[in-house]
Amino acid sequence: MEDQNANVLSLNEHEGQQQQKPKQKPSAGLWLGGITFTIAIAAIGFLLAKVPGFDRVGPLACAIVIAVIYRHFFNYPEKIRAGIQFSTKRFLRFAIILYGLKLNIDVVLHQGLGLLARDIVVIAFAILLTVWIGKLLKAESSLVLMLGIGTGVCGAAAIAAVSPIIKAKDEDTAIGVGIIALVGTIFSVGYTILRPILPLSSIDYGIWSGISLHEIAHVALAGAPAGPDGLAIALLAKLGRVLLLVPLCFILMYWVKRRSSGNTGDTKIEFPWFLIGFIVMSLFGSYVLGHSIPVSNKVMEVIAMATTFIMTSAMVGLGLNVSLRDLKTKAARPLIAMLITSVLLSILAYFIA
Repeated sequence: MEDQNANVLSLNEHEGQQQQKPKQKPSAGLWLGGITFTIAIAAIGFLLAKVPGFDRVGPLACAIVIAVIYRHFFNYPEKIRAGIQFSTKRFLRFAIILYGLKLNIDVVLHQGLGLLARDIVVIAFAILLTVWIGKLLKAESSLVLMLGIGTGVCGAAAIAAVSPIIKAKDEDTAIGVGIIALVGTIFSVGYTILRPILPLSSIDYGIWSGISLHEIAHVALAGAPAGPDGLAIALLAKLGRVLLLVPLCFILMYWVKRRSSGNTGDTKIEFPWFLIGFIVMSLFGSYVLGHSIPVSNKVMEVIAMATTFIMTSAMVGLGLNVSLRDLKTKAARPLIAMLITSVLLSILAYFIA
């Protein structure tokens, strides 16, 4: 009997040692393979975005769609998961930091202060209305919140910036980026169609586009028919909304902290250090590049394209977390909420432009 007990104890100890063994780290080859995979899909997304029709949607949405389709037919590539997750987290934060170069703080503060007040109204309206409609429709709360922020601020970049703060699922982040790209494209094309029949000057039309459309690319597309002056004021109005992304993120951090303070679970919120990088790059681009360091427009275009490519690579990882089977039921209600908000936001912006 004692021998049997000893054998049982020995067996239990052996099993315990097996359970306590640390998980084997993936090899450098598999890690690099995951990063290469996301870069390859991003490159395909860029090529697809050059095809007529898809060029309206943009490479981010194209890459996400490719990743979702890959997941549906071939499942998630588990062997290279570590590299994919690295791209998803690190590339995304790095892209947001580089995105700061697009924000000329000096121009916004000296020429766009009047537009900032309207930008604040637009952001508050978009977020509150989207969340309220989402509650009525019983839609996924974190997804609806991200869509409201993306609609009010700056599309995919805003969604990417706030998703770690509100601890959103990768799947929801990817769906949000896809929806914002689709709806923003439809609205920007609609604006260009309405331009000739609207009783708005080129400046007023530019302000309307800049304070109501989703992405900077959407504003550029819609603002182009208004001429150089209309496009310039449209981009200026949009940059004011980008500037407000930073204080909004800190407000969200405070809100999440307060909301979770009563829970017994983990209430720790990771500080979004990439926002500090965003601010630093904004200051660098506003007061150093073009002043102390002369830079051509061609170089800035290359940096902008690189930023988009890095963010697109990150979106591949997010897209791989989306289940096509669940997409219909999960995306339909947030999409409806965002569509209603976008229509009402366009009407509001028209009257305050």
